[in-house]
Amino acid sequence: MGEYILGLDAGNTVIKAVLFDLEGRELALAAKDGRSSMPKPGHVERDLGELWRNAVEVIGQCIERAGVDAGDVLAVGCAGHGNGLYALDRDGEPLIGIQSLDTRASGLVDEWQKQGVGDRTYPLCLQKPWAAQTPTLLAWLKRHDPALHGRIGTVFLCKDFVVNRLTGARSTDTSDMSGCGLLTMPARRYDGGLLAAYGLGDAAQLLPPVLESAEIAGRISSDVAGLTGLAAGTPVIAGLFDVVASAIGSGVTRTGAASIIAGTWSINQVITDEPIRDPKIFMVSTYDPERYLAIESSATSAANLEWIVREFFEHAPESGRSPFELCGDLVASVDPTGDVPIYHPYLYGAQTNGQSRAGFYGIAGWHGRAHLLRALFEGVVFEHRRHVETLRDAGAVVDEVVLSGGGSRSAIWPQIFADVLSLPVTVARSRETGALGAAIAAATGVGLFKDFAEGASAMTAAARRYTPNCEVALAYGRRYRLYGEINKAMGPLWQSMASEQVEA
Repeated sequence: MGEYILGLDAGNTVIKAVLFDLEGRELALAAKDGRSSMPKPGHVERDLGELWRNAVEVIGQCIERAGVDAGDVLAVGCAGHGNGLYALDRDGEPLIGIQSLDTRASGLVDEWQKQGVGDRTYPLCLQKPWAAQTPTLLAWLKRHDPALHGRIGTVFLCKDFVVNRLTGARSTDTSDMSGCGLLTMPARRYDGGLLAAYGLGDAAQLLPPVLESAEIAGRISSDVAGLTGLAAGTPVIAGLFDVVASAIGSGVTRTGAASIIAGTWSINQVITDEPIRDPKIFMVSTYDPERYLAIESSATSAANLEWIVREFFEHAPESGRSPFELCGDLVASVDPTGDVPIYHPYLYGAQTNGQSRAGFYGIAGWHGRAHLLRALFEGVVFEHRRHVETLRDAGAVVDEVVLSGGGSRSAIWPQIFADVLSLPVTVARSRETGALGAAIAAATGVGLFKDFAEGASAMTAAARRYTPNCEVALAYGRRYRLYGEINKAMGPLWQSMASEQVEA
């Protein structure tokens, strides 16, 4: 006999099921990659039927691989990517799944910016409209696809759809709905004035009840039990916005602690006692009545390494070795206090300037691929530092960092984070911090822990710790200033490049 918690993590493509014991150890994992469709330029959607089939498959595989009795699974928690738009029709059947990579509403955002819509939404929800934001997408559908809009019965987020299929519940949670700009802050509730600011004054009936993240939303139905191998009646909690789940699954639960996720996106979030009011902050979310997360993010992190590996190292002659390990060894071979070029990690633009492009600066004839890789690793962390400084400038206290995501698995990157940020950095034990955060919430929801902090204390642990090197930190400080100066100088040139492309 044992006691286990199942954590689900539904991203934009992959859905994972991970079974944990009450000390946070992983007993089994199953993952399934889904497909995105792009029916029109800027439209990024997924088949909700496929998402549900993949969820069923990974849950069943995970339970089977663990070899545990389904009755010993005490609860299920689900995390999922934030924003985008997931909708059921009026009969409760899947209607459309728009992912958070979607940009169809960019023109609407530009229009709203000129009209000052963000000046009306920000005081209420601490967020300005952006292209893949849930209310922005709903307003776009209302204007451009009124037939589909008229069929909508429920609007919620990715993990809410999975919870709905597991239990039949029509619900959402505070972390996702605050993260997508649909809750007033700090009241943490829907508001007619906020909906009206988005042009959605008639949308209140489309929004599901908002539960606390650890509140039980429903229980595994008999049909789902037959499909997945879970026991009928197993509690399923409302769940979490995945970046919030990753913070909790990293052990970040106290004020002043920061969770940095070095994944495809650069996620930088710090816990505060009160919601920070500063329009420069990208997003504020909340996961319990006493805690808030100020979040700064952009698509400027480990996606840069994935790109350079794909284009230049996947077929390198050092066969038999991981190209990521090779890159790490090359970076480690370069003196961080020496002559290293500057790299801007803007392969997909920058948060501050959508026209920005990636680039190496200051390359000389004595530089080799190791120097360029070192510059890339540093440039990614420089942009993380810019986000952290934005959080601090807005009043957030950051005194420790827990690093997760693909970048945390590197042998060299965490030390660069410690040196660039001049902060101690801890790498979490679990690689599946999103699923673990959801599991901690589920365990809390069924009374195994009194709150998230107690759950995280019991179920998370540090794998490695890094302290800043003062000499290296000084060198990084000088290069970081150059990084910012070059960024500023390149702004007009990036704009000219964008104009040339439009004319071509």
